[in-house]
Amino acid sequence: MTSNLEAQLLALRQEGEKAIAAADTLERLEELRVNYLGKKGELGALLRSMGQMSAEERPKIGAIANTVKESLQTSLDQQRVALEAAQIQVQLEAETLDVTMPGIYSPQGRIHPLNGIIDRALDIFVGMGYTVAQGPEMETDYYNFEALNTPPDHPARDMQDTFYLPDGNLLRTHTSSVQIRYMEREEPPIRVVAPGRVYRRDNVDATHSAVFHQIELLAIDEGLTFTDLKGTIKVFLQAIFGDLPIRFRASYFPFTEPSAEVDLQWNGRWLEVMGCGMVDPNVLKSVGYDPEVYTGFAAGFGVERFAMVLHQIDDIRRLYASDLRFLQQF
Repeated sequence: MTSNLEAQLLALRQEGEKAIAAADTLERLEELRVNYLGKKGELGALLRSMGQMSAEERPKIGAIANTVKESLQTSLDQQRVALEAAQIQVQLEAETLDVTMPGIYSPQGRIHPLNGIIDRALDIFVGMGYTVAQGPEMETDYYNFEALNTPPDHPARDMQDTFYLPDGNLLRTHTSSVQIRYMEREEPPIRVVAPGRVYRRDNVDATHSAVFHQIELLAIDEGLTFTDLKGTIKVFLQAIFGDLPIRFRASYFPFTEPSAEVDLQWNGRWLEVMGCGMVDPNVLKSVGYDPEVYTGFAAGFGVERFAMVLHQIDDIRRLYASDLRFLQQF
């Protein structure tokens, strides 16, 4: 009995080692482990017959069985390492990158200089507590002119001649119309900045375009003064252009009183960069605000002018030509 079981164990080891060495996948190797060393495997089946042996025979067969088990486990471990290494090598070969081949070029997009100025300006005003507001580019005469203290016979309309549509609407000449719409919806205090495209019937040349972009700001609250306006504009312009001299010149806008033009000393000469003023009481009345309680200030500038100054662009038409030789510089 003992010699027969011993022979079976040795034959099992020889057979198992041969099968394990021939395994070519990790899945096949796992099947062999279960077949030989699993709870219902062949080694376990042989050991269950030890119950019929005498107490003197069992230790000898047990030692042989342990040797067989260890041998099979060692063979399994060695073959697993070999198969995993081969699998990694195959994967590496499949994923090999030939660094001598030319790369596939994917051109990177760039921010248009006008969008760059708008983004910078909005970041500054949002940091000062302003809310960004948008409005329609096709406006009514009321929102574009009348609510801004510019009645039909007002001479200021000549400066803002625009494109009129057959239905009586028009293309807005400034984003001030957004301020009116915002004030109609909201109650003071208000801090709002309105960017957008605007239209005027200008002759196109190096510094003028019939379509351009504006950013306008509006603040309404109790007790706001021209000093608050000057401080706001100074902080904004210094954030954009740096610590340069700024001056305010008396001017005229129908929707602000008093009004001023703002100049910046750039490269040794004064350059007009924006207009501003205290909101006219008539504008406050048109949206239902009491001018005896609330005051406010407004300011606006052309995005194209800022871009031309900061980037030293000689012709406004370059900003609209979609010439990649030009745009890829930014």
